[in-house]
Amino acid sequence: MRKVLALLCCTALALTGCRGTSPDEAKSGGGDLPEIKIMVGGIDKVIYLPAKLTEQLGGFQAEGLDVQLLTEPSGATAENVLIAGDVQGVVGFYDHTIDLQTKGKCIQSVVQFSDVPGEVEIVKTGSSIASPADFKGKKLGVTSPGSSTDFLTQYLATKSGLQSGDYTTVKAGAGQTFIAAIDNGGIDAGMTTDPTAAQLVSSGKGKVLLDMRTEQGTQAALGGLYPASSLYMDCGWVEEHKAAVQKLANALVKTLRWIDSHTPEEIAAKMPPEYAAGNAQLYVKAVHDSIGMFNGDGLMKEEGARNVLEVLSLFSPNVKGKKDQVDLSKTYTTEYVSKAAS
Repeated sequence: MRKVLALLCCTALALTGCRGTSPDEAKSGGGDLPEIKIMVGGIDKVIYLPAKLTEQLGGFQAEGLDVQLLTEPSGATAENVLIAGDVQGVVGFYDHTIDLQTKGKCIQSVVQFSDVPGEVEIVKTGSSIASPADFKGKKLGVTSPGSSTDFLTQYLATKSGLQSGDYTTVKAGAGQTFIAAIDNGGIDAGMTTDPTAAQLVSSGKGKVLLDMRTEQGTQAALGGLYPASSLYMDCGWVEEHKAAVQKLANALVKTLRWIDSHTPEEIAAKMPPEYAAGNAQLYVKAVHDSIGMFNGDGLMKEEGARNVLEVLSLFSPNVKGKKDQVDLSKTYTTEYVSKAAS
């Protein structure tokens, strides 16, 4: 009977040399690649466009990956799903990796999409706000408490000499909830991204006060680079699935290069039609205004990581007083994007 079973095994597995794939091999990428779920902190936001664009271009499939992109409106919510183990990665702001390290979690950016936040501070048309110094007494919209936009808003206000009690931060979300908050007076100004920013400006409801979609604008507003949009993952999962992470890096770096060599019109045409919300021309503008934020190579710049730590050490309740305990080298890796670029 054993001889019969052995013969059946060899017949069925002839193409693999009569050997199966062990669980350890599957984990390491030696055999079948794992299914990968990635939570995006607002999948229709232009700052996270490389993730969906990679899917649209067939990049994940070309690498033999089974990737499912999910979405949550806030990066702060997305990180909780990662910690719970419900997803294997998050497309969100790099600063979460630093914040989580202070909680004893090892999370690292494996592909850095941008060196700047990609955010804009929008003020309601007709507002008297001419600079962050005018935030005093105002209601300022952020994605959610503890979000990257929350920390950046606090930094801008403090840099202008204000105290935390001089203004009020309001959870305004993004998209239509943010637009409604501007419309009904729920906020006087707020930090958001495209396509929300493009919708507000084009409708005449808002104007850009600070533009952190470019390196020049970010330097002016923050005094240095501020790496933001990235794919970050649990360090343990990365170590156990090196082959899969390399393939993810290959696909995403290829997309970043594709963005570099194509026009906003060509990029917008590849995205799902519903992202344009019935206004294709406006969506092209949103892509045009934000596309310069992407770095083209997926690499983290060390100076940028230090700047993020500096901001968080001032305003994140988890990082305050722990700046010297943070090991930045564990919050990101360039191993995979360096190989992808070679």
